[in-house]
Amino acid sequence: MEDQEILLKFRDPAARNVAFNQLVRKYQQRVYWHVRKMVIDHDDADDLVQDVFVKVWNNLENFRADASLYTWIYRIATNECLNFLQSKRRKFFLPLNDVGAELSAKLEADDSLAADEVELKLQKAILRLPDKQRMVFNLRYYDEMPYEQMAEVTGTSVGALKASYHHAVKKIEQYVNEASH
Repeated sequence: MEDQEILLKFRDPAARNVAFNQLVRKYQQRVYWHVRKMVIDHDDADDLVQDVFVKVWNNLENFRADASLYTWIYRIATNECLNFLQSKRRKFFLPLNDVGAELSAKLEADDSLAADEVELKLQKAILRLPDKQRMVFNLRYYDEMPYEQMAEVTGTSVGALKASYHHAVKKIEQYVNEASH
């Protein structure tokens, strides 16, 4: 179902729940993996995805189609992730690298990654990036999102995003090379 149809249905109080369920079905999987790559833990990701869709429900009526629905939902998800990681640091007084180490330990415990040593190395390298740089890398590398759309999601210029992605790739290459020796 097209986004415009979902939005039209959502504006009709009698069809609102049906429209929202269609929206969730359409985007839930992509949002889950976007969030999961940032917070690593399945339970945290599940909770955040629920929070994202609660915010979508509460604000969908005010959604102005100046961005695509997909981009708007991704922006909400991105902000939820960054806020979650920030509050986790504050709550436990953790410096940046300690949160990275904790997420890294969760990665190692993930059975689906344990067998794939190359992917595990890549994920550990990605976790060493600052949150926003990691978000940019994930959007570009995994979601193959065009820079123009990333600019809408993050509220950052295309030039800054390209630079951020370039720096992220360099840092990842450096870490993977160090880990291989």
